[in-house]
Amino acid sequence: MASGNLTHLTEFILRGVSDRPDLQMPLFFVFLVIYGLTVAGNLGIITLTSVDSQLQTPMYFFLRHLAFIDLGYSSAVAPKMLVNFVADQNTIPYNWCATQLAFFILFIISELFILSAMAYDRYVAICNPLLYTVVMSQRVCWVLVAIPYVYSAFLSLITTIKIFMSSFCGHNVIRHFYCDSLPLLTLLCSSTRDIELIILIFSAFNLISSLLIVLVSYILILMAILRMNSAEGRHKAFSTCGSHLTVVVVLYATLFFMYVQPKSSHSFDTDKIASAFYTLIIPMLNPMIYSLRNKEVKGALHRVWKNLHILPM
Repeated sequence: MASGNLTHLTEFILRGVSDRPDLQMPLFFVFLVIYGLTVAGNLGIITLTSVDSQLQTPMYFFLRHLAFIDLGYSSAVAPKMLVNFVADQNTIPYNWCATQLAFFILFIISELFILSAMAYDRYVAICNPLLYTVVMSQRVCWVLVAIPYVYSAFLSLITTIKIFMSSFCGHNVIRHFYCDSLPLLTLLCSSTRDIELIILIFSAFNLISSLLIVLVSYILILMAILRMNSAEGRHKAFSTCGSHLTVVVVLYATLFFMYVQPKSSHSFDTDKIASAFYTLIIPMLNPMIYSLRNKEVKGALHRVWKNLHILPM
């Protein structure tokens, strides 16, 4: 129902990844495979780190939550995106759009601080190995994951409510493949300055504070590694840190590019490529980077597989 230039929207139209009809089916199968690998990999990590007795350590506790978060924010985006590749109209109901945005923000912010917690865990393990079990107690581990979840939920609700309580114009076409905050802001008739300021300040705070924890942790880790006498110990520590840092650099660089810049500087086509990378590709790669190259995880897979074969039929 229209009143002046304001319209009560019931749904949005998502422009999708590409406007070209000939690319819809090839892209559908590509992203279906990517999402399938994401679900299989992250569910595998969650299951393995839950059932194997030798993986009941803080490192794998955080890895389990990272897998849950990766599964969460990829699932907030991918299923609807896949449906839109084969649907006649790429529409999403108003309430679903708000829900998608809320869950996406919740999981992506949680990812940043879980990565920080993992960096701190590695710092304690390498720099204070004798105190590791005391410092990284079960209670501390739960606090390090509970705080990010609560904080992320708070920011998610603030951002989503501020956007969806504002006045939308008659335009309902979102120039993206999911409901993200920046494309939604372009559809508002009311002033977006307050919302933009909230997004900019909290995005900068989240990125910088979490990255600072990672950097400080790894500077101290590097100093400890360089003091090691054992070449094998140095190699093992560098290998562990290298995998973690690779994902950290890729994720943070993408998010800095996406969010810590003025709205006028955004190109939505470029943003879509960056978004596809961190919403779909990174969650697929994380299980491989963090664990499939890990001897302990390979050993756990072997033990679980062996136990399955000896179970009575």
